[in-house]
Amino acid sequence: MIPVSPSSMNLTNVTDGPLSHWQKALIGFVLTVLILVTVCGNVMVCLAVCFNRRLRSLTNCFIVSLAFTDLLLGLLVVPFSATYEISSHIWPWSLTMCNIYISLDVMLCTASILNLFMISLDRYYAIIAPLRYPTVVTPLRVAVAMVLIWVVSLMVSFLPIHLALNTNGTIQNSFLSNGKQECKLEVNKLYVLVDGLLTFYLPLVVMCITYFRIFKIAREQAKRINNTSGFRPVRNVLPTVKEHKATVTLAAVMGAFIVCWFPYFTVFMYRGLMGAVCETLLTIVMWLGYVNSALNPILYAALNRDFRTAYQRLLKCRKVGPNIRETSLTDEMRHKKLDQAMNMLEDKALELHTMNGKRCSLIQDGSERFLTPAYDSSSFSTIMSYCQSLWLAQVLLRGRHGS
Repeated sequence: MIPVSPSSMNLTNVTDGPLSHWQKALIGFVLTVLILVTVCGNVMVCLAVCFNRRLRSLTNCFIVSLAFTDLLLGLLVVPFSATYEISSHIWPWSLTMCNIYISLDVMLCTASILNLFMISLDRYYAIIAPLRYPTVVTPLRVAVAMVLIWVVSLMVSFLPIHLALNTNGTIQNSFLSNGKQECKLEVNKLYVLVDGLLTFYLPLVVMCITYFRIFKIAREQAKRINNTSGFRPVRNVLPTVKEHKATVTLAAVMGAFIVCWFPYFTVFMYRGLMGAVCETLLTIVMWLGYVNSALNPILYAALNRDFRTAYQRLLKCRKVGPNIRETSLTDEMRHKKLDQAMNMLEDKALELHTMNGKRCSLIQDGSERFLTPAYDSSSFSTIMSYCQSLWLAQVLLRGRHGS
């Protein structure tokens, strides 16, 4: 798995001639927008999880790690790739910097794959074994998993590239006949097989199997939820519904990752095993992979209401910390509030039974007063809201006591 600039997969020569001025301007504008969206979007994800108490969960630790990876890609790799693209695949900097640039590209792509792999395992235990989830997925294990992600990413990027384990006995980067330098990643068959199969295709197969089982069980649970009646049973399944929504969001993120990166790795494997590949195709699949880093924050906002609310508060420069009164209640506090409301409504319903015909006289009196010129619409709304509350209380009371 080598997410490097398009030229990293070039043949032996760079592009045929320099780009015109309007082509450079157009490419530069598009790539600048992509960089800004990538950086700003992933910064928003990190800030949203940091300042929103509802988003502070173990699952979102991996999401922050993924966003941090995409942020580094947008800051340390994509700008150099854009410059390299505009300059017709001529590397203007030193050879050492080129090797660091390629190593960073490989490392960040590997980290993205492993983060998504850990997310899929987290969702698997949250849906398959919700009662065992707190004992299986602990803060310590999450921290160890995140450390392993970055250690493995470093070992498959900087180590083989700087030791020239990925080449066919040639120099990693060389000078062209005109004295200008190109920056590309040399690959041999062993490196392609080990890197592509173990760090992309194998995790991809595991993630697909995991999400298939998750959706199969989620569908069965959804059927049970739809067949559930009564106030309290529905309230008890609200955490399960929340887990399903989180799973759908993360599955969409993984789906976008597959769409963006699978073409690249297919071309990468073909190039390492068979040789020459069309340069235009290489450019397209490479930048399609970079688009994925800008896509994840948009998917969070589109599919997850908590992220969408956090984004809105951040854009309005409103505090989202634990001291704000508008912070959403926890499940226990929400259930306590619901119980209190139910008790109040039951008291109202009991009063309603003792009132006999007084309720009708109240409505009649309110209607008569509404017909007089001195009566205003707000008073009528108040009376009607009160009567509706009494009616709702009576219905709820009948449902609870079977009367």
